[in-house]
Amino acid sequence: MTMASVTVRVDVDTKLAATKIAEDFGFDLSSVTRAFYRQMVREQRIPLRLSYPEPNGESLASIREADEIIARGGTGRFSNADEVFADLGI
Repeated sequence: MTMASVTVRVDVDTKLAATKIAEDFGFDLSSVTRAFYRQMVREQRIPLRLSYPEPNGESLASIREADEIIARGGTGRFSNADEVFADLGI
């Protein structure tokens, strides 16, 4: 099988931390990268779990408020975009 090279640019701190983790499992970064690529090909997807961090208290309160407004059949405190912009002073 013909091999190809891949160059990855990453900051030094990330590389050092990743190297430590890989070595703790008995691998080097090249082996981990090859395994990642093989998993992508095998599963036909990018095997990453992407998510946003958990919302903070203020965001959770806003989400609850929006859910309550929707549950009451309301549309919020503004009737149109002009009212929103006016409230924001734009």
